[in-house]
Amino acid sequence: MKFGPVTPEEGLGGVTVHAIRKGALVLKKGTPIGADEIAALKQAGVTEIVVARLDDGDVSEDEAAAGIAAAVAGEGVTVERAFTGRANLFALEPGILIVDRDAVDRVNRVDEAVTLATLPAFKAVVAGEMIATVKIIPFGVKATLRDAAVAAVGKGLMRVAPFKIKRVGVVSTMLPGLAPKVIEKTLLVTEERLEPAGARIIAERRVPHNDKALAPAIEELFALGAELVLVFGASAIADRRDVIPAAIEHVGGSVEHFGMPVDPGNLMLIGNVKDRPIVGAPGCARSPKENGFDWILMRLLAGLPVTRADVTGMGVGGLLMEIVTRPQPRAAATADGSRNVAAIVLAAGRSTRMGGPNKLLAELNGKRLVRIVSEQALASKASSVIVVTGHQRAEVEAALAGLNVKFVHNPDFAAGLATSVKTGIAAVPEAANGAIVCLGDMPLIDARLIDRLVDAFSPERGSLIAVPVAEGRRGNPVLWSRRFFPELMALDGDVGARHLIARHMEAVTEVEVLGNSAFLDIDTPEMLSNARKGNMRVVSSS
Repeated sequence: MKFGPVTPEEGLGGVTVHAIRKGALVLKKGTPIGADEIAALKQAGVTEIVVARLDDGDVSEDEAAAGIAAAVAGEGVTVERAFTGRANLFALEPGILIVDRDAVDRVNRVDEAVTLATLPAFKAVVAGEMIATVKIIPFGVKATLRDAAVAAVGKGLMRVAPFKIKRVGVVSTMLPGLAPKVIEKTLLVTEERLEPAGARIIAERRVPHNDKALAPAIEELFALGAELVLVFGASAIADRRDVIPAAIEHVGGSVEHFGMPVDPGNLMLIGNVKDRPIVGAPGCARSPKENGFDWILMRLLAGLPVTRADVTGMGVGGLLMEIVTRPQPRAAATADGSRNVAAIVLAAGRSTRMGGPNKLLAELNGKRLVRIVSEQALASKASSVIVVTGHQRAEVEAALAGLNVKFVHNPDFAAGLATSVKTGIAAVPEAANGAIVCLGDMPLIDARLIDRLVDAFSPERGSLIAVPVAEGRRGNPVLWSRRFFPELMALDGDVGARHLIARHMEAVTEVEVLGNSAFLDIDTPEMLSNARKGNMRVVSSS
């Protein structure tokens, strides 16, 4: 290929190397030079241009890209018409991208003029998704170079394996303390995972967390026509002799592999029951975030075998996100040995269920409700107390006169609870390595409960979220490690952060409490009246 500056007349038959702009004349890079272009260049006063011109035995960039892309494309792949030396490849249908990495490397080593880039192997793709591109760097290459790249492709460099499994059964094992809403959330997240593959849950079962109860549930789901069974354990699989693998063996199945070098997703189990796959899901599979479960699930849905070698080869690139339970540098403990944890009192709401009055300003035992909560926070091991105001800001601040609290105002309080949580989190001192979020309408929350949550907070042991629990029911307040502040700052609407607890169960420490101290909030005039009549115990620091 010839390349260099020439007069417009000498450029006949070549293509422009650079865009040309002069006056009204605009010739894009790669424009073929013909008689009309020559005339336009001369009229515009252009005396020299840089062109590329093919020699005998050369092929154009588009012809080379198209030929290589056609060789690369296998089953389930289509090639877009080449343009400016680029030919893009797309998935014809949903499925898993199968790529021969060695073949891709061979193509890219043929010559620097030829490049082939693809999406990661085994990625789940949708119909119409771009999965690869061939780009020829110069404006033309020798035909022999194009032919060498085609030869390097070999056979089956790239294809899309369509999703085949459509019917999925789900078993959830149960232990005391596992709330039904956790199961419901898990099912919803699983349905969302299956949807791109066109698969669905045909049946789900909930059984006690023991192999004798789990085994018949697995058999039942396969009998109902499930092509794949997913088992979500109430407790993570700890050993090949644990509940889930034992149940698989009880029904005549086998465990193909336990564990995987992917985080999150380490505690994955892959098994087989009469030639049908079964998966013991890791705890992170309850979260919608990408984890090792996605990698295995998508391959199985495409009917691809997942061998031990496949799993053990996932280590490079297997660190998908920072593991929340891994220790990080943190603020120093306070002098009495407790963690540096700030308390946030949410006091911005409009009290809509009260029918008018601001419940936070209602009096119990001679004190405003919001003052009771704030005083208990001040009496606890919390290093500082932040009060988030909104509705009737001045009145709330007046009710807390004389207290050593920091006020932060939430101008968007009407948009919902999430805005107040974000306002409070944004105000936490940099030295604090956690924050405990208290509701200003819960008068039974006392300093002792807050202290127990602070004591349970132990980043070095992976205890990053501390939650009060009574008879399996989670209450308030909740203590959050700074590790979760970005997720708390991403909350939206009139909802709290309960879903984050389910997402990060491996980081949760439950603190058992008695009675209703972690659950009672004053929402209605009737509840306030009962409190004033002494029908519930109200704590005061005085």
